[in-house]
Amino acid sequence: MQALVDRKRLLESTLGENLQEAADLSFRGTAIEDLCLDFTLPGYPDYVLKEGEGSTIVNIYNLEEYITLVVDATVKSGIMRQVEAFKSGFNQVFDISSLQIFSPQELDYLLCGRQEIWEPESLVDNIKFDHGYTARSPAIVNLLEIMAEFTPEQQHAFCQFVTGAPRLPPGGLAALSPKLTIVRKHPSSAVNTSNPTGATESADDDLPSVMTCANYLKLPPYSTKEIMRKKLLYAILEGRGSFDLS
Repeated sequence: MQALVDRKRLLESTLGENLQEAADLSFRGTAIEDLCLDFTLPGYPDYVLKEGEGSTIVNIYNLEEYITLVVDATVKSGIMRQVEAFKSGFNQVFDISSLQIFSPQELDYLLCGRQEIWEPESLVDNIKFDHGYTARSPAIVNLLEIMAEFTPEQQHAFCQFVTGAPRLPPGGLAALSPKLTIVRKHPSSAVNTSNPTGATESADDDLPSVMTCANYLKLPPYSTKEIMRKKLLYAILEGRGSFDLS
């Protein structure tokens, strides 16, 4: 809708013959007044944007004012009390004035960690392999290759699944505490015949599981890399809302 406001300004700034064209502006083929918008906050009919004009219908002539009021209510005046409460609480823990030396991007990094989760070459040096696995175990070799091939979205999903947070702290994997640990998960069903890699048919039926409080991934010894990729992606994308004791 802001594009309509900008278009209307342009037309009104040119010759008067364009005034009718400005009046005929529409949103996706529909006249603004036919959208049945009034001066209340969308989704909150009791939140009146302009005193005494809550029932006023929005049209092309007052659309700019409507957009300005909606934006103000959404990101400024409408959340001012909550922002002040947050600042007051934060200030009790840390002097908020000290943060003024940081840019918004730097604050985001300090509070939320890295946007980029890891570099492939850093994986083996910052992960602990234990309880049945070493860095040379076939399952671990496959896992590291899969993690190196993850898209950024899959990296965030993996991090959320294993640590409980979608990002790593400043410093990346090296700063994670406790250290990311990967152990062998024994199949829940009876063990079938093993192949030379130590993988079993029953392992292929299991999913990875985690202890997020300890950054602890329990990984079955899948028989192939593709099966591991499939099971891992299923777990990290579909199992994020699950909490079970194992």
